[in-house]
Amino acid sequence: MDKFLNYENMFKSHLIDDVMAFWDKSDLIDKVNGGYYTAVDCYGKVYNNDKSVWFQGRCMWTYSALINKYGHNPIWEENAKTGKDFLDNHCIDNDGRMFFTVTADGKPLRKRRYFFSESFYCIAMAEYGYAMQDADALYKSEKCFDMMYKIYQNPDNDPFKITPKAYKDTRNERAAANSMVMLCTSQILRRCIPQRSGYYSEIVKIICEDMIKYFYREDLKCMLETVAFDGSFIDTPAGRTVNPGHACENSWFLMNEALYSDNNELMKKALNILDWSLNIGWDKKYGGIFYFKDILGKPEDQLEWDMKLWWVHNEAMIACLAAYGITKNESYLDYFEKITSYCMDHFHDKQYGEWYGYLHRDNTVSHTQKGTLWKGPFHLPRALMICEVLCKDIRYDRPITPFI
Repeated sequence: MDKFLNYENMFKSHLIDDVMAFWDKSDLIDKVNGGYYTAVDCYGKVYNNDKSVWFQGRCMWTYSALINKYGHNPIWEENAKTGKDFLDNHCIDNDGRMFFTVTADGKPLRKRRYFFSESFYCIAMAEYGYAMQDADALYKSEKCFDMMYKIYQNPDNDPFKITPKAYKDTRNERAAANSMVMLCTSQILRRCIPQRSGYYSEIVKIICEDMIKYFYREDLKCMLETVAFDGSFIDTPAGRTVNPGHACENSWFLMNEALYSDNNELMKKALNILDWSLNIGWDKKYGGIFYFKDILGKPEDQLEWDMKLWWVHNEAMIACLAAYGITKNESYLDYFEKITSYCMDHFHDKQYGEWYGYLHRDNTVSHTQKGTLWKGPFHLPRALMICEVLCKDIRYDRPITPFI
């Protein structure tokens, strides 16, 4: 068990002394306007002053989660609060929906159809509300979630009236990403607002059923990203696409729910998704996990299909370690150790800290910046926090309990 003590200590040290230390020294915190700049270079200097609304929520969630895990820290509290204020003051449109990107001082730049900005707002407000006993934050999280769920149930409920992205009469598609963000969001709200746990558990059950019904394919041995609205297979590049990172992430969301609800059948399917994703995604020549794969072996449509992205490997680390803790199957431990070593060898910047986000297939660095409008302190800190907890449970030979 010394192995897991070493991992446990490594993950905590890497989180606090390397990853978050990088962001603490970086230009992440906008001391003029509030909120966060995530587009920083290798050294942490901002190179794009536009702000991702996703990451206003994601950064706020990370600092709030650090408080909930390690205790109150004035810097974490201040850094979380600046996200809360910026989100409330600048990132919500008059119709209640949220922007996708804004300027440094919070003027709207882009707004998108999907509700991902809202999902990160929800988890940030819930985590912060739980950490700080802030009833206003918890209330805002609940109200935003209710709007999201209404849209999930029926897109006609969306207050953002815009021309549809595609002609549904020609091809009506269903995306796994919507179920995915609803699942994680409802699980976090259930933990942070325990007095409404029954309500969120009912929604989680519905979302899990949707994920399995529409995207889980035993015949193809994969979890698909896009299907027809009725769940049937679409033989197009989009319909054939597997995103191993999303599938690994979904697998541990589902494992978490199987633990919470003591659902052995769901656990079996969650483990199947992980098995399939590792089989499809692992690059046997260079190591690492591909970004996209075509499930029928046809040419991938995405130009970046064979790149290695940091977050994909973060999700695989969590999924493999959780699967090992639950099953004690050594193959999951082997994958966990292989993926962790790969990450520390190739993504980690040993000179300046944090991780590069994007590698070519041969594991050379593609982009040297540490942050973009899509990369900031979220996937990696979350993975390190969760893996630390899982290692401790494994070390003490304790049953794995829900971990998100």
